[in-house]
Formats: sequence, C-alpha cells, structure tokens
Amino acid sequence: MIELRPFSSLGGANHGWLNAKHHFSFAGYHDPYRTHWGSLRVWNDDTIAPHTGFPPHPHRDMEIITYVRTGAITHEDNLGNKGRTSAGDVQVMSAGTGIVHSEYNREDEATQIFQIWIEPASRGEAPGWGARPFPKGDRAGRFVTLASGFGCDKEALPIRTDARVLGATLKAGQTAEYPLGTERHAYLVPAAGAVEIEGVRIGPRDGAAVSKLETLRVTALEDAEILLVDAA
Repeated sequence: MIELRPFSSLGGANHGWLNAKHHFSFAGYHDPYRTHWGSLRVWNDDTIAPHTGFPPHPHRDMEIITYVRTGAITHEDNLGNKGRTSAGDVQVMSAGTGIVHSEYNREDEATQIFQIWIEPASRGEAPGWGARPFPKGDRAGRFVTLASGFGCDKEALPIRTDARVLGATLKAGQTAEYPLGTERHAYLVPAAGAVEIEGVRIGPRDGAAVSKLETLRVTALEDAEILLVDAA
C-alpha cells in the first residue's frame, strides 16, 4: 500500500522566521487521519530564516532526528553538548528523562531541515545527543543508514527505537532497493527531485506512506535526494 501525501496538502504555519510544514498532526495543526505512521510520530519540513531559531525548550521520551537539507543548524543543550550540523548531515537527540535544547540558524542564508520524531522503545533513559557527517557521494545509487536502533548498523548514529533513518542520492533512471518487510511501516520524502514507487510518482517534499511491501523499489524520475524512515 502506498498513500501519497502531496506537499501542497500538508498542514503548517508561517511564523515569519519559521515556515513550517507538517506531514503529521503537530502543534496547532491536527488531522485525525495523519497522527502517526507506525512509531513515526512527526515529520516536519522547516525553513528557518537567517540568524533566527528555536530558543531553549524541553523534550522528553522521544527520539528526534534532524536532517539538514540546506544551510546549517547549531545545537546547544543543558548537557553541555554543542554542534553545528550542515547540509546533508544528521544529528540525533534522545530526549529520555528530559533535555533542554536550542536550535539556531546562525548562517547568512535560510536553513531547511527535516525534523523527525520517533517513539522510543523504552522510556526513562538518560538523555543524549550526537551528530556526524554523511557525504552524499557515499549514498550514490543506494540507501545508506543514517540513524538506527539496530546494533548491526555500526556506522549509523544510534537511536533508541525499533527504526532506521536512511538516505540515498539517485541519478535520473537509477533504482535503489530496500528490504522493508510486510510488517513494517516506511515513510519516504524526496528532499529534492521526483521518484516513483510501484507506479506512484512522489514529487519534491511529497510524502509517501508505504506498508505491506516486502521490498521497496525506488526509481528516480530525475536526479533525487531521498530520506526514508523504516519504523515498527
């Protein structure tokens, strides 16, 4: 099953400094038919104006993954972590028992991010944060795991949930496969370009909710940068 969620259909709000689009119900946007997809709870498509951002605010018991599409995001938290994550790279935050953090665009250009929230497998653990670069060239023509709750994914950032976040960059005409499994939930968004899954066209920043599919085959209709979540 593939349910297309066109970018034009997404909820959201433009706050001036932040133009936010929500694939699922979030903040003031509520759609009873789009509250989650398996354990995937939030997928926000945020554009943050230069020299603005989210002031310190708390989270708890959530796995929060940020994929930077353009620009860079600078993180600070009450654990003493600080870091700048630039385009194509990833940061993860396990909110656990509680963390207070800020996220600022300290660049001279707008920053665009996907922020993804996945329910943790267990609650009440110590909070943590991490980030690392993922060169787009390493993802050429194939899916690479960026964040994972599975111990076998040694090169991925760790998250505390039964899920993976994967990325791929495809040239027009290329196909990448991922062994999803019929009991899993996948959510795919092209950060750029258009792709096709089982005859369904997914355009830039559209969402595709996929289930009951043993193998996910994604074909690029044009040069594309793809982000995929595989969740329970």
